[in-house]
Amino acid sequence: MHPPQIRARARQLYLAGATVADTARTVGLAYRTVWEWCRERPEPVAQATALRCFRCCPDGESRTDHPAYSYLLGLYLGDGYLVTSTRVPVLRISCSNAWPGLIDACDDAMRAVMASKVQRVQQQGCVNVQSYGMHWPCLIPQHGPGKKHERAIVLTNWQREIVEAQPGHFVRGLFHSDGARFSNRVTVRGKEYVYPRYMFINESADIMGLCQWALDLLGIAWKMNRRNSLSVARREAVAALDRHVVPKS
Repeated sequence: MHPPQIRARARQLYLAGATVADTARTVGLAYRTVWEWCRERPEPVAQATALRCFRCCPDGESRTDHPAYSYLLGLYLGDGYLVTSTRVPVLRISCSNAWPGLIDACDDAMRAVMASKVQRVQQQGCVNVQSYGMHWPCLIPQHGPGKKHERAIVLTNWQREIVEAQPGHFVRGLFHSDGARFSNRVTVRGKEYVYPRYMFINESADIMGLCQWALDLLGIAWKMNRRNSLSVARREAVAALDRHVVPKS
Protein backbone atom coordinates (compact mmCIF):
# COMPACT_ATOMS: atom_id res chain seq x y z
CA MET A 1 0.00 0.00 0.00
CA HIS A 2 1.54 3.27 -1.11
CA PRO A 3 0.98 6.54 0.80
CA PRO A 4 -2.02 8.51 -0.52
CA GLN A 5 0.15 11.56 -1.20
CA ILE A 6 2.27 9.56 -3.71
CA ARG A 7 -0.86 8.36 -5.45
CA ALA A 8 -2.23 11.90 -5.48
CA ARG A 9 1.05 13.21 -6.91
CA ALA A 10 0.93 10.64 -9.71
CA ARG A 11 -2.65 11.57 -10.56
CA GLN A 12 -1.75 15.26 -10.51
CA LEU A 13 1.16 14.77 -12.94
CA TYR A 14 -0.91 12.63 -15.28
CA LEU A 15 -3.87 15.02 -15.31
CA ALA A 16 -1.45 17.87 -15.99
CA GLY A 17 -0.37 16.18 -19.24
CA ALA A 18 2.50 13.83 -18.36
CA THR A 19 2.55 10.34 -19.86
CA VAL A 20 2.12 7.31 -17.62
CA ALA A 21 5.76 6.38 -18.24
CA ASP A 22 7.02 9.85 -17.31
CA THR A 23 4.81 9.88 -14.24
CA ALA A 24 6.07 6.46 -13.14
CA ARG A 25 9.69 7.60 -13.47
CA THR A 26 8.98 10.80 -11.55
CA VAL A 27 7.37 9.07 -8.55
CA GLY A 28 9.74 6.09 -8.75
CA LEU A 29 7.12 3.34 -9.04
CA ALA A 30 6.29 0.55 -11.47
CA TYR A 31 4.58 1.50 -14.73
CA ARG A 32 1.67 -0.88 -14.12
CA THR A 33 0.94 0.56 -10.67
CA VAL A 34 0.87 4.13 -11.96
CA TRP A 35 -1.14 3.09 -15.03
CA GLU A 36 -3.88 1.65 -12.80
CA TRP A 37 -3.99 4.84 -10.73
CA CYS A 38 -4.11 7.13 -13.74
CA ARG A 39 -6.75 5.16 -15.61
CA GLU A 40 -9.18 4.92 -12.70
CA ARG A 41 -12.63 6.42 -13.32
CA PRO A 42 -14.20 7.84 -11.31
CA GLU A 43 -11.44 9.13 -9.09
CA PRO A 44 -11.65 7.69 -5.54
CA VAL A 45 -12.84 10.13 -2.88
CA ALA A 46 -9.65 9.64 -0.86
CA GLN A 47 -7.47 10.71 -3.77
CA ALA A 48 -9.77 13.57 -4.78
CA THR A 49 -9.36 15.16 -1.34
CA ALA A 50 -5.65 14.34 -1.32
CA LEU A 51 -5.25 16.57 -4.35
CA ARG A 52 -6.89 19.44 -2.45
CA CYS A 53 -5.34 18.84 0.99
CA PHE A 54 -2.50 21.34 1.38
CA ARG A 55 -0.84 19.06 3.97
CA CYS A 56 -0.62 16.09 1.59
CA CYS A 57 -0.63 17.50 -1.93
CA PRO A 58 2.92 18.32 -3.11
CA ASP A 59 3.47 22.06 -3.28
CA GLY A 60 0.01 22.51 -1.76
CA GLU A 61 1.23 24.91 0.92
CA SER A 62 1.78 27.64 -1.64
CA ARG A 63 -1.87 27.39 -2.72
CA THR A 64 -3.31 27.44 0.78
CA ASP A 65 -5.96 30.08 1.46
CA HIS A 66 -4.56 31.09 4.84
CA PRO A 67 -7.32 33.60 5.72
CA ALA A 68 -10.05 31.02 4.97
CA TYR A 69 -8.22 28.33 6.94
CA SER A 70 -7.72 30.61 9.96
CA TYR A 71 -11.41 31.53 9.92
CA LEU A 72 -12.52 27.91 9.54
CA LEU A 73 -10.22 26.81 12.37
CA GLY A 74 -11.78 29.44 14.64
CA LEU A 75 -15.28 28.25 13.72
CA TYR A 76 -14.30 24.63 14.39
CA LEU A 77 -12.85 25.41 17.81
CA GLY A 78 -16.10 27.14 18.73
CA ASP A 79 -18.96 25.17 17.21
CA GLY A 80 -17.35 22.47 15.10
CA TYR A 81 -16.97 18.71 15.30
CA LEU A 82 -14.97 16.35 13.11
CA VAL A 83 -16.55 12.91 12.88
CA THR A 84 -13.95 10.24 12.14
CA SER A 85 -15.96 7.15 13.11
CA THR A 86 -17.66 6.99 9.69
CA ARG A 87 -16.12 5.55 6.51
CA VAL A 88 -15.39 9.05 5.27
CA PRO A 89 -14.69 11.74 7.90
CA VAL A 90 -17.10 14.67 7.98
CA LEU A 91 -16.44 18.17 9.29
CA ARG A 92 -19.58 19.74 10.79
CA ILE A 93 -20.02 23.27 12.06
CA SER A 94 -23.29 24.36 13.64
CA CYS A 95 -24.50 27.83 12.63
CA SER A 96 -27.56 29.54 14.07
CA ASN A 97 -30.55 30.05 11.80
CA ALA A 98 -30.53 33.67 12.95
CA TRP A 99 -27.33 34.36 10.98
CA PRO A 100 -27.72 33.30 7.31
CA GLY A 101 -24.61 35.32 6.41
CA LEU A 102 -22.58 33.22 8.84
CA ILE A 103 -23.88 30.04 7.20
CA ASP A 104 -22.72 31.34 3.81
CA ALA A 105 -19.33 32.41 5.20
CA CYS A 106 -18.77 28.96 6.73
CA ASP A 107 -19.74 27.28 3.45
CA ASP A 108 -17.34 29.54 1.52
CA ALA A 109 -14.47 28.85 3.94
CA MET A 110 -14.87 25.06 3.65
CA ARG A 111 -14.77 25.30 -0.14
CA ALA A 112 -11.76 27.63 -0.10
CA VAL A 113 -9.80 25.30 2.18
CA MET A 114 -10.58 21.89 0.66
CA ALA A 115 -14.23 20.95 0.07
CA SER A 116 -15.66 20.45 -3.40
CA LYS A 117 -19.13 19.83 -1.98
CA VAL A 118 -20.73 21.30 1.13
CA GLN A 119 -24.06 20.23 2.62
CA ARG A 120 -26.43 22.25 4.78
CA VAL A 121 -28.43 20.05 7.12
CA GLN A 122 -31.28 21.79 8.93
CA GLN A 123 -31.53 21.10 12.65
CA GLN A 124 -33.71 22.66 15.33
CA GLY A 125 -32.58 26.27 15.57
CA CYS A 126 -29.42 25.80 13.52
CA VAL A 127 -27.89 24.51 10.30
CA ASN A 128 -25.08 21.99 10.26
CA VAL A 129 -22.72 23.09 7.51
CA GLN A 130 -20.76 19.95 6.66
CA SER A 131 -18.28 18.48 4.22
CA TYR A 132 -17.09 14.91 3.75
CA GLY A 133 -13.41 14.29 3.01
CA MET A 134 -10.75 11.75 3.89
CA HIS A 135 -8.24 14.52 4.56
CA TRP A 136 -10.11 16.76 7.00
CA PRO A 137 -8.23 15.05 9.89
CA CYS A 138 -4.98 16.26 8.30
CA LEU A 139 -6.16 19.87 8.52
CA ILE A 140 -7.94 19.66 11.90
CA PRO A 141 -5.55 17.64 14.11
CA GLN A 142 -7.39 18.89 17.22
CA HIS A 143 -10.21 16.41 16.60
CA GLY A 144 -10.84 13.68 19.13
CA PRO A 145 -13.52 11.88 21.11
CA GLY A 146 -15.57 13.77 23.64
CA LYS A 147 -15.97 17.47 24.36
CA LYS A 148 -13.18 19.91 23.53
CA HIS A 149 -12.94 21.27 27.07
CA GLU A 150 -12.27 17.75 28.35
CA ARG A 151 -9.12 17.27 26.25
CA ALA A 152 -6.05 19.29 25.37
CA ILE A 153 -6.40 21.70 22.44
CA VAL A 154 -2.96 22.67 21.17
CA LEU A 155 -2.11 24.08 17.74
CA THR A 156 0.67 22.47 15.72
CA ASN A 157 3.62 24.57 14.62
CA TRP A 158 2.28 24.94 11.07
CA GLN A 159 -1.12 26.03 12.40
CA ARG A 160 0.47 28.62 14.67
CA GLU A 161 2.39 30.03 11.71
CA ILE A 162 -0.83 30.42 9.71
CA VAL A 163 -2.71 32.02 12.61
CA GLU A 164 0.19 34.34 13.42
CA ALA A 165 -0.01 35.59 9.83
CA GLN A 166 -3.82 35.86 9.89
CA PRO A 167 -4.89 36.49 13.53
CA GLY A 168 -7.83 38.67 12.52
CA HIS A 169 -9.50 35.88 10.55
CA PHE A 170 -8.90 33.41 13.39
CA VAL A 171 -10.47 35.78 15.92
CA ARG A 172 -13.37 36.35 13.52
CA GLY A 173 -14.05 32.61 13.47
CA LEU A 174 -13.90 32.35 17.25
CA PHE A 175 -16.26 35.29 17.83
CA HIS A 176 -18.64 34.19 15.06
CA SER A 177 -19.00 30.84 16.82
CA ASP A 178 -18.78 31.45 20.57
CA GLY A 179 -18.79 35.23 20.75
CA ALA A 180 -21.23 38.12 20.63
CA ARG A 181 -21.26 41.89 20.20
CA PHE A 182 -23.95 43.72 22.13
CA SER A 183 -24.82 47.03 23.77
CA ASN A 184 -23.85 47.11 27.43
CA ARG A 185 -25.86 49.38 29.71
CA VAL A 186 -24.51 50.79 32.97
CA THR A 187 -25.92 53.39 35.34
CA VAL A 188 -23.56 55.81 37.09
CA ARG A 189 -24.98 58.28 39.62
CA GLY A 190 -28.41 57.93 38.10
CA LYS A 191 -27.29 58.42 34.50
CA GLU A 192 -27.46 55.56 32.03
CA TYR A 193 -24.61 54.92 29.60
CA VAL A 194 -24.70 52.54 26.64
CA TYR A 195 -21.57 51.27 24.92
CA PRO A 196 -20.71 48.34 22.62
CA ARG A 197 -18.95 45.32 24.04
CA TYR A 198 -17.70 41.95 22.85
CA MET A 199 -17.91 38.73 24.84
CA PHE A 200 -16.29 35.37 24.09
CA ILE A 201 -17.42 32.40 26.16
CA ASN A 202 -15.84 28.95 26.03
CA GLU A 203 -15.40 26.20 28.63
CA SER A 204 -12.00 25.13 27.27
CA ALA A 205 -9.10 26.89 28.98
CA ASP A 206 -6.91 26.01 25.98
CA ILE A 207 -9.30 27.58 23.45
CA MET A 208 -9.68 30.63 25.69
CA GLY A 209 -5.90 30.90 25.75
CA LEU A 210 -5.78 30.80 21.94
CA CYS A 211 -8.33 33.62 21.79
CA GLN A 212 -6.26 35.69 24.21
CA TRP A 213 -3.09 34.99 22.19
CA ALA A 214 -4.71 36.06 18.91
CA LEU A 215 -6.11 39.25 20.46
CA ASP A 216 -2.62 40.04 21.81
CA LEU A 217 -1.22 39.57 18.29
CA LEU A 218 -3.71 42.19 17.12
CA GLY A 219 -2.92 44.52 20.02
CA ILE A 220 -6.52 44.39 21.27
CA ALA A 221 -7.06 44.81 25.02
CA TRP A 222 -9.18 42.18 26.78
CA LYS A 223 -9.97 41.00 30.29
CA MET A 224 -11.51 37.93 31.88
CA ASN A 225 -14.74 38.81 33.68
CA ARG A 226 -15.43 35.17 34.56
CA ARG A 227 -13.51 31.89 34.42
CA ASN A 228 -14.98 31.04 31.02
CA SER A 229 -15.77 34.52 29.71
CA LEU A 230 -13.56 37.09 28.00
CA SER A 231 -14.60 40.72 27.52
CA VAL A 232 -13.45 43.40 25.09
CA ALA A 233 -14.96 46.67 26.28
CA ARG A 234 -12.55 49.57 25.83
CA ARG A 235 -13.73 51.91 23.08
CA GLU A 236 -10.53 51.66 21.03
CA ALA A 237 -10.37 47.87 21.51
CA VAL A 238 -13.98 47.42 20.35
CA ALA A 239 -13.30 49.59 17.31
CA ALA A 240 -10.20 47.55 16.46
CA LEU A 241 -12.08 44.26 16.86
CA ASP A 242 -14.90 45.59 14.66
CA ARG A 243 -12.41 45.86 11.80
CA HIS A 244 -11.59 42.15 12.03
CA VAL A 245 -14.73 40.39 13.20
CA VAL A 246 -17.37 42.06 11.02
CA PRO A 247 -20.88 41.71 12.51
CA LYS A 248 -22.71 38.45 11.91
CA SER A 249 -25.59 38.82 9.45
